[in-house]
Amino acid sequence: MKRSSWRYLWTAHDIRMKILITLAILALYRLASHVPVPGSNPEAISQIMQAGQAGGTLVGLLDLLSGGTVSRFSVLAMGVYPYITAQIILQLLVPIIPALKARMEEDPREGQKWMNRWTYILAVPMAALNAVGQINLFNALAPQGVLVIDNFGWTGASLLPSLAIIASMTAGTMFAIWLGELISEYGIRQQGLSLIIFAGIISRIPSSLAALMADQERRVILIVLTLIITTLTIFAIVFVQQGRRNVVVIYKGRRVGNRMSMPVRTTLPLMVNMAGMIPLIFAQSLLTFPAIVAAFFTTSKWEWLRSLSNTVQSLFGGQSDFYWIMYFLFVVGFTFFYTNVLFDQQNYGRNLARAGAEIPNVSPREEGALMQRYLNKVLSRITLPGALFLGLVAILPWVLGKVSGLGQNTELLLVQSAGLLIVVGVVRDIFVNIQAELKTRYDDVRLVR
Repeated sequence: MKRSSWRYLWTAHDIRMKILITLAILALYRLASHVPVPGSNPEAISQIMQAGQAGGTLVGLLDLLSGGTVSRFSVLAMGVYPYITAQIILQLLVPIIPALKARMEEDPREGQKWMNRWTYILAVPMAALNAVGQINLFNALAPQGVLVIDNFGWTGASLLPSLAIIASMTAGTMFAIWLGELISEYGIRQQGLSLIIFAGIISRIPSSLAALMADQERRVILIVLTLIITTLTIFAIVFVQQGRRNVVVIYKGRRVGNRMSMPVRTTLPLMVNMAGMIPLIFAQSLLTFPAIVAAFFTTSKWEWLRSLSNTVQSLFGGQSDFYWIMYFLFVVGFTFFYTNVLFDQQNYGRNLARAGAEIPNVSPREEGALMQRYLNKVLSRITLPGALFLGLVAILPWVLGKVSGLGQNTELLLVQSAGLLIVVGVVRDIFVNIQAELKTRYDDVRLVR
């Protein structure tokens, strides 16, 4: 009988140490997430999120990415979001700036090192700017007479405390990034930043269950319905995330001395969902921006400006049907855009042509330009179901509210639909990585025996 290699999970010293180190780092991160920003008022953040307008929608997204630290307005309130923003900016600049594109194509390995180094450098000013933006934005969105941080400014007695607050929030972000890198180097996962976000999302499940238990009349029905919907959503995410289109690639035979090697036939897997949850971040940030800007004019002395501000907030505030329809369309559009940007950076056609590979019925001439064009065409076709799926995941709370009649603010998912993409992806990668290491260890033990 075939025995599972998972029985070596705890007996393997190196794997056991990786698991323990990862858990210790995550515990340290969760402990640091409860350190508040000096002079902050977390109750103001709670009132913004409970308002349910555009401000609450954006704050909920930031709270998701920061692992629940925004709702407490701790020194880790920005989480690793500035690093993700810096990474996205550099990825979008590569195809636009010829010098960057040439650097990435000449030596992809060194180009990736350059990209990682400048991502860290860019994350520092991005964190400082985000800190200023968050404080000003939250103060503007807070109810009248309530401020997230009092006396925040750049003149007089407010200057030094404001600089100290920005420095503490920037340091908190870099601390979170450092913890993620420690997990990548010494823990169980290569992308520790994703695990940092994952830990924050999982930590919010007890509060979601508590919200369900608070409704005594429909408690049982809501819990059963939540478990069913969450399970089906996770199954659908796994099914789509594993979707591949295998493009046949043939490497020609090579002459070695007097012999001619046989051609090698392999496949190039193209993912159905290459963009992950980035399109959801793009779409929600862009859609809520008009309502956030309008929030600054709700107290204007001009009646027409106050009326326009209220109209914009009603359309883009996260409660109207118009907002959710536009959200779906934006997610689909950004999925195609971001996937094309990522895929063009890889330039598989040129790399295959240089390696002497061919795609059946596609000419390798023009340095692989025709092969790249063919791969782009195939990728566009398979991206369509992935983009539609991401759009459906994005508007899932609205769809559930319409179908069930319970409204949009019900806790019918233990984790927000966008957060489920992260949770499922991280769990799947951890499972695959540990299984690969255990399988290697199990095969080595079996060979020794």
